[in-house]
Amino acid sequence: MRPGGNRGWLLRLVIAFSFAQGAVSMARPAVSYRALALGADERAVGVIAGVYALLPLFVAVPLGRRTDHGRCAPLLPVGVVLISGGCALSGVVDSLAAMAAWSGVMGLGHLCFVIGAQSIVARQSAPREQDRNFGHFTVGASLGQLVGPVAAGALIGGPDMAGTSALALFVAAAGAAAACTSLWRIEHRTAGGSRSRDDTRVPVRSILRARGVPGGIFLSMAVLSATDILTAYLPVVGEHRGIAPSVIGLLLSLRAAATIACRLVMTPVLRRVGRTALLSVTCLLSALLCAGIALPVPVWALAVMLAVLGFCLGFGQPLSMTTVVQAAPDGARSTALALRLTGNRLGQVAAPAAAGVIAGVAGVGAPFLMLGALLLLSSGAALRSPAKPGKGTGDGPVGGPGDGAEEGTEDGPENASEGALGVRRTGEPLGRKGDI
Repeated sequence: MRPGGNRGWLLRLVIAFSFAQGAVSMARPAVSYRALALGADERAVGVIAGVYALLPLFVAVPLGRRTDHGRCAPLLPVGVVLISGGCALSGVVDSLAAMAAWSGVMGLGHLCFVIGAQSIVARQSAPREQDRNFGHFTVGASLGQLVGPVAAGALIGGPDMAGTSALALFVAAAGAAAACTSLWRIEHRTAGGSRSRDDTRVPVRSILRARGVPGGIFLSMAVLSATDILTAYLPVVGEHRGIAPSVIGLLLSLRAAATIACRLVMTPVLRRVGRTALLSVTCLLSALLCAGIALPVPVWALAVMLAVLGFCLGFGQPLSMTTVVQAAPDGARSTALALRLTGNRLGQVAAPAAAGVIAGVAGVGAPFLMLGALLLLSSGAALRSPAKPGKGTGDGPVGGPGDGAEEGTEDGPENASEGALGVRRTGEPLGRKGDI
């Protein structure tokens, strides 16, 4: 089947991604609360949050190479099994070291699912459907981020924090397993068997030297680190300020809801503002808001800040992903996306660990000041991003006109017949109608 056509596969993928992301979003704060109940301090919580991203650091690029020249669908059930197993076993073990290990397995499963899913969307989307399809796909992720923390907050609490957090992890495992009910006939046979005409592997160094790739990776890492530390450390802030877990869950879901709203209006905002200005301004605002969370503000003010922060952060991931995929050489789109995910995971390892050290020395608000500084640097990186893709790098807009771009958390090409992920060059500048 050619790209485009029946999009039932996309609906099934969105449903599966919602379950998988919801399970992870529910499990991350549950792991933090369970670790605190088992005697962990702020530093230990940071280490456990960092281990979630450690295993993916070693397998992201090999998985990207595999999906550049092979089928993608087998990665989806593998990811579901690893997520479900990591959640369940994190709720069974009683040692912090074992919790960290199973948290790493959970992160590995999430990586497998995301790489497989993003490559499927890239291969099976016609040019004029690309932005819309990626928007719908990643709305599934935001729906999971919206529901997961609320469910965790509803289950966790009371005198037996260890028991209720374990229950939340078991429920998250069941939710991840439910994703398997939608994983059927997602990858078209022709798309799944497509290979690039030239199986020569593009060196990683060449990909990283492509104009736009390093900046896109750094910006993506900064935005994801902010989201990750918010998820892992807002429970710690709540414990210190006397905010109930149910309220913390609602605050995290409010951020996710604002991100969904951001991505629903992304295309018209891009037309009016432009990519570079939008990325720079939203990163700058995010930096100020992250620093504001460190202040002892009332809950209503914290809710307002998190809502605006979620809206601003919503632009960073999809736009940085599009930048990376457009800048990558032909035949290396999945590998470039995997390198971006490697950068994300590196940030998820380093940022929580650094946050744990800083929190132990300067208090629980200090990690949010660190995030503010990181996002400030990413705002500068956005200003230095090229306004147009460079020639000869396989750059070009990902979508066509008229598409309602919303999320685009996983980038992809325009035509599955051109290269492994087949980005078609049209020479249009970024930030126009149809771009994400």
